[in-house]
Amino acid sequence: MEESRLAECIEAFLEQDPFVMEQHQKDKIYSELMPRLHRHHLSKCGEYRNICQHFGHLSDETEMDVQDFEQFMPLPVSLFKKYLLSSVEEDAVYKILASSGTTGSIPSRVPLDRQTAEFQQTALAKIMTSFLGSKRMPMLIIDHEQILKGKAQYSARAAGILGFSIYGSRKCFALDDNMKLDVEKVQAFLERHQGKQILVFGFTYLIWQKLYKQLKEAGIRLDLSNAILIHGGGWKKLKNEAVSEEMFRAGLYETCCLEKISNYYGMAEQTGGIYIECERHHFHASLFSEIMMRNLQDFSICPIGEEGVIQVMTPLALSFPGHNLLTEDKGVLLGVDDCPCGRKGKYFKLTGRMQRAEIRGCSDVYADETDIGKS
Repeated sequence: MEESRLAECIEAFLEQDPFVMEQHQKDKIYSELMPRLHRHHLSKCGEYRNICQHFGHLSDETEMDVQDFEQFMPLPVSLFKKYLLSSVEEDAVYKILASSGTTGSIPSRVPLDRQTAEFQQTALAKIMTSFLGSKRMPMLIIDHEQILKGKAQYSARAAGILGFSIYGSRKCFALDDNMKLDVEKVQAFLERHQGKQILVFGFTYLIWQKLYKQLKEAGIRLDLSNAILIHGGGWKKLKNEAVSEEMFRAGLYETCCLEKISNYYGMAEQTGGIYIECERHHFHASLFSEIMMRNLQDFSICPIGEEGVIQVMTPLALSFPGHNLLTEDKGVLLGVDDCPCGRKGKYFKLTGRMQRAEIRGCSDVYADETDIGKS
């Protein structure tokens, strides 16, 4: 019964505009929803209950004030690499979403039932419509079509392509099955849709390696001056080849005439609740997700302007305990409700990935504060 009421609350929540509500109003909603999500996963996921028992998070309180919900300790995303954390029965799992991961790492596995998948797709559609509008566009995907052939398990790349494909009226995969840029195919696609606005989508490292580099080496320049590029996912296995945002933009303008470029921040463990970059190059937390930075030394919440490890929250995760997560990324909160772009809520910038030593140090602080090892 409580599960169906919770789902109804989330459905009503998803009817809201993602960037209109001011932060103090959003805090009230999260202070009511997050404890309910916590209790839901305690009752449905044995592994989550064991983890919370270990860390001392078995509160049965029905409400938390704003300070309490912000102090509520998150689940490290690394646990999704070790365990299949599911809050639904096995036969209710619609897809297993696997993170792309970095070289040598074990991917996270995230079980989605149909309801959670629909929640996440709705959130993504609402967020992106506020940036792109509701009109569908010809879509150039910087990937190969075989990435979508998975049955029971999707990669984060495949999930990203499928999620953003709702904005594509005609789709063209720019890479062949050998992950080479099919220049003739792309040029034919651009000629067919000449004069129309085009949506270009892909993962950051693929765009740089497979689009920019191959065009640069071949001495070819495409005309994507009327296109919008949405990219995300960072550099993953190519972190040693990572370039600055300024160099990334300059390279794509040089080879593709691309000027309209927006990055987004997201993860397999919280698909749908993405953080999109606005016209002022700030990442925004929509109504459907929340963000805060934790101090690496004492795990306190960082004020505006102070770098910390990123904690993310969302009320959309029903089939798995992804409602309150500690990432392995660092960032700086830039402001609240006052971005020059006009969108309400928190906005921030990314500053990099945590190093292994920092991850261990953060875990030590977490352990100290929750009395791990005490009976």
